[in-house]
Amino acid sequence: MKLKRRLVLLSIAMTVSLAAAWPIAAFAATQPRLGTATSFAVLAGSTITNTGSSVVNGDLGLSPGSAVTGFPPGVVNGGTHIADGVALQAKNDLVTAYNDAANQTPFVDMTGVNLGNQNLSPGVYHFSSSAQLTGPLTLSGFGVFIFQIGSSLTTASASSVLLTNGAQACGVYWQVTSSATFGTATAFQGTVMALQSITMNTGATLIGRALARNAAVTLDTNTLNRPAAACAGLPNTGIPLSLRGTFPWQLLLIGIAGGLGALLLGSNARARRRRI
Repeated sequence: MKLKRRLVLLSIAMTVSLAAAWPIAAFAATQPRLGTATSFAVLAGSTITNTGSSVVNGDLGLSPGSAVTGFPPGVVNGGTHIADGVALQAKNDLVTAYNDAANQTPFVDMTGVNLGNQNLSPGVYHFSSSAQLTGPLTLSGFGVFIFQIGSSLTTASASSVLLTNGAQACGVYWQVTSSATFGTATAFQGTVMALQSITMNTGATLIGRALARNAAVTLDTNTLNRPAAACAGLPNTGIPLSLRGTFPWQLLLIGIAGGLGALLLGSNARARRRRI
């Protein structure tokens, strides 16, 4: 009888532990599926224009447009794909990643809040309209950061994104429903996925990706460093949206089945002892 009680209690404890952990996994932000767009530091739809000695460390791609100007004096330390199959596939994969980021829930509503001087932990942050960064933004902790911006993203001159306590540029994603504009000397981090254009003003730097779905990427004496393909150890998009945030009925059924199995095991053990 004692063995049977212990087995039942063990199965219940395991079920409760798994159920308690479920919301953490369900609500955590996951990395969008960049696919072949991962290798690109710059990707645009209409044109790519550069002024000055910009350096792009990563692939540069354009589709369906074909006008790329300013290279040289700009330098691309990676592949260049203009209106070819590689650029087209990367653009298609960008659409998938953009939608992955846009659809993630739940989120923290930050509409109307300036990102400057904020200290944020991993998660999903939502702006129903435009977002502004004035000064430093600190992202702290090992995890995925997703910013959903309902209109434009703008940074003031000399603004910055700082990563601490395990945060990595490969785990930061900016989904911008309109266009992104980076002020002079801004030091930005993360993958920027804009529906329209991305403009980097003089001296702005980016550890990440400038990916514009439909319009142009405009550079002016900038440095762009593509981060790692994906952050190792961080969750990737793949949990069906219909399951996120719901009660784990599957785990409950498993726990009930385990409890019944424990009862049968205990009963069989007791019957064998009686026969002996």
